[in-house]
Amino acid sequence: MNTPTQNSAYQAAGVDIDAQERGLAEVKRLAKSTFTTAVLSEIGLFGGLYRPDLRGMVEPVLVASADGVGTKLRVAEMANDFSTVGRDLVNHCVNDILVQGASPIFFLDYVGAGVLDPDKLIELVRGVAAGCRDHGCALLGGETAEMPGFYRPGDYELVGFVVGLVDRPKILDGSRVRVGDRLLGLPSAGLHTNGYSLARRVLFDTLGLRLGDRLPGSSDTRSVGELLLAPHLSYYQVLQPYLGHPGLHALAHITGGGFTDNLPRVLPEGTAARVELGSWRVPELFRVLAEAGGVEAEEQLRVFNLGIGMVVVLDPAGAESLAAAIPDVEGKRPVFLGEVIPGDGRVHYHGHLSKAP
Repeated sequence: MNTPTQNSAYQAAGVDIDAQERGLAEVKRLAKSTFTTAVLSEIGLFGGLYRPDLRGMVEPVLVASADGVGTKLRVAEMANDFSTVGRDLVNHCVNDILVQGASPIFFLDYVGAGVLDPDKLIELVRGVAAGCRDHGCALLGGETAEMPGFYRPGDYELVGFVVGLVDRPKILDGSRVRVGDRLLGLPSAGLHTNGYSLARRVLFDTLGLRLGDRLPGSSDTRSVGELLLAPHLSYYQVLQPYLGHPGLHALAHITGGGFTDNLPRVLPEGTAARVELGSWRVPELFRVLAEAGGVEAEEQLRVFNLGIGMVVVLDPAGAESLAAAIPDVEGKRPVFLGEVIPGDGRVHYHGHLSKAP
């Protein structure tokens, strides 16, 4: 079969194999930069081979999760800056297995595009690789799909798959949670990777702002673009030293669904959560989105993280000392938000959302 003719026919259908190959050569190099001694394969095989170190574990358990960065990619496209969303993806996925007590061991990614731009592909994967190196996990493989007619030109989709490892006696599944446990909130850096469809509508359509503008009535000196592309923080480094601590009963990653849908995922039957809304300052970005978008408090608490990216459920005995040992996040101290109470498995709010000074 004549390869050049085949390639030109495929290119006429909208798929440029040569452009893919140029990008994938650098992608392979980036992936290899994350490899640990546990990786037994090279990039390019049909599957990745990984030999985990199970020494010292009583009953090793694999924990897996998949997620994406949603329409935060649209903001990256508007800013022509795809350098941060790859790391966001890894951090989000790592947080999702961290809450079950797991440490990440390897990661896979999927990049979909209408028309593949090798430079943007490399930028996306460079961020993924950087996030993997941050966590000591290998970017073991992935998939790049160019699908004209399915994705529009300029569109990109980024999805990640993480696999982690936890010793069964140390699994966090909510079963340790008791009435009286205290809820400690770790600060977020902004929207993280949720609520962007609403945020874009309010900021760009309703308020008519541009990426370089500042928030109206805000003391924050960052531009709208900088606020929207602020990183999805990983809480792994902060919390990993305490994963086996008997006083740490559960973790809840506050992503899509906010407090309302995520806290109940770690509440045993017969319990509920009481959250004091005035116990932390809600960042100004969320205030602007709520006021300009007419978003009521109930919806805010189900769409946004409102400045809290992770909730740590602590045994009340020793909660203060354990909270004091947990480091600052982005220069901000963790704050106590409420407690576990008898109840119906839901989150019950008291007080009013507190605005940032």
